[in-house]
Amino acid sequence: MPDDAVAALNHHLARLVSLLERSVPPLPVAPDFSAADAFVWQASARALQPVPQVNRVAMDLLKGIDRSRDIITDNTERFAAGLPANNALLWGARGMGKSSLVKAAHATVNETRRAAGERTLKLVEIHREDIETLPDLMTLLRPDPHRFIVFCDDLSFDHDDTSYKSLKAVLEGGIEGRPENVLFYATSNRRHLLPRDMMENERSTAINPSEAVEEKVSLSDRFGLWVGFHKCSQDDYLDMVFAYADRFGLTVPAETLRAESLEWSTTRGARSGRVAWQYVQDLAGRLGVRLG
Repeated sequence: MPDDAVAALNHHLARLVSLLERSVPPLPVAPDFSAADAFVWQASARALQPVPQVNRVAMDLLKGIDRSRDIITDNTERFAAGLPANNALLWGARGMGKSSLVKAAHATVNETRRAAGERTLKLVEIHREDIETLPDLMTLLRPDPHRFIVFCDDLSFDHDDTSYKSLKAVLEGGIEGRPENVLFYATSNRRHLLPRDMMENERSTAINPSEAVEEKVSLSDRFGLWVGFHKCSQDDYLDMVFAYADRFGLTVPAETLRAESLEWSTTRGARSGRVAWQYVQDLAGRLGVRLG
């Protein structure tokens, strides 16, 4: 074969190999779990990115959710200790501390375990759009001796979105099932994770409407704990504001703090932990106080 023909063939083979490499996901990289207690799943690289400093709120600043706090903390403690525990769905009102509670419970449990010289619990965040890669993440975590909370914030599914089936298979029902060292926590504004009109459409178009809806609702059934969060009362809202002000040393007369924070919530049309924190940030800025 002429040299120019061989060169052309090699060129085409090299291009073919390059295209095949792009189409095949990279092999998972064995993570260094000693690097941090929290990680973010990078789906494109099939790797875990350490998070040295987690953006979290201290447990004692989460007001008005005492029952939810106890349920999630107890469940997390049992899991970290190797005891049976449930996947948890934290659902309900926006800004009421669902994701903050997950991160605070993780920190609280690890503080106790670290003081006792025990292996810490790892928190792994997976983004909603990467749920289809959850089986790959499970494969990476399964052989490791650590225990993991896999956490998805603001989980929900839209029309024509079938990625929820990957989640169902991982939580329960797949041939491998959920790894013994992994628990799944999710937050959502929806109790059933799917929009009502999507479920109603399934009911109206299916040959057997009850079976079609059961297919959708059964995702939520995979969570052994359903923890509801509801809009807070004025007293709970003020407790949040005063707790933040005390923690960060914002010296403002109590009546002024009360009046301003209530006016702030009125302009926002809501009372929640998020609104309380936003008011405190505004107040601290006006007072020239840095929030550490």
